[in-house]
Amino acid sequence: MQKLLLGTALTAMTFSFATETMAKEWNVSLWGKRRAFTEHVEKLAELVSEKTNGEFTLNISYGGLSKNRENLDGISIGAFEMAQFCAGYHADKNPSITVLELPFLGVNSLEMEREISMAVYNHPAVQGDLARWNAKLLMPSPLPQYNVAGVGDAPKTVADFDGLTVRATGGIGRAMEAAGAVPTSMSATEVRQSMDSGVVKAVAFAPHAHMSFGTVENATWWTTNLNPGTVNCPVVVNADAYADLTDAERAALDSSVSEALDHYISSYDTKTMSKWGPLLAEKGISEVTFTDAEIETLKAKVAAPAAAAWIEKNTAAGLPAQELYDLVVDMVAAKK
Repeated sequence: MQKLLLGTALTAMTFSFATETMAKEWNVSLWGKRRAFTEHVEKLAELVSEKTNGEFTLNISYGGLSKNRENLDGISIGAFEMAQFCAGYHADKNPSITVLELPFLGVNSLEMEREISMAVYNHPAVQGDLARWNAKLLMPSPLPQYNVAGVGDAPKTVADFDGLTVRATGGIGRAMEAAGAVPTSMSATEVRQSMDSGVVKAVAFAPHAHMSFGTVENATWWTTNLNPGTVNCPVVVNADAYADLTDAERAALDSSVSEALDHYISSYDTKTMSKWGPLLAEKGISEVTFTDAEIETLKAKVAAPAAAAWIEKNTAAGLPAQELYDLVVDMVAAKK
């Protein structure tokens, strides 16, 4: 009896100790490999672990938890606690944030992209839109303006895009379509194979993605100043998981977002853009620069109609679309 009581007591003490010291781990669904596009998530994981002495950690997976186009679905059912996705992958599921993917908005820096994205994310209508998927917007993944890398004869004018198959999503796709190209939507991980097989002849990406997904390996030309827009790729968390955090854990997560984004932007500028020019030269990729008049003509053809169509469609869907659009363009104008 004495041994039984002693064993019971030890078991209770062990269970109590384990309960008090049990660490919390969140699974994070990304894709591809670690690159400039994921540095803020990597930094966030580092900071959260430091601030909680390892009691709250982020377990980052590159493709092991979900396909990139299914990350929002995974968040909605609690398959993992944090994920990154791009709005253009499923505009119908997150229409509010696609305002940030409209073509030719005039955003010209990662800092501006960050500030405007956070302002949109904090709008009640946007939060309600993502709440339908049990998702809480945490931070953006600021990206520079996209440009096009392709194979074959380099376009000499915007008109030379006529009939060219281009991987381009969202507003960038609409801009390319207005230039006469044939936009095709596919995930980043499918691009290299599609380019190699001839399914597409060109790809619209930010510089880091051209490097990470191998388009520079066979591209022969690159546009320097098309700048039709960019994609918006937020990092979100499962709302229930966020609510279940302790006050200390939540504070560690929330207080790390700004520093993680600072690190992301600094890293993108110093590590990615510094390599881009030399890489183009090394690969013998010719640079195509269009005249200001051509860019302005394309912008006039695309920007206003795309914005009007977006506002009409999303107003009908119950979103304060004009208000969201005005928020973005007013912030851009204030920065000029």
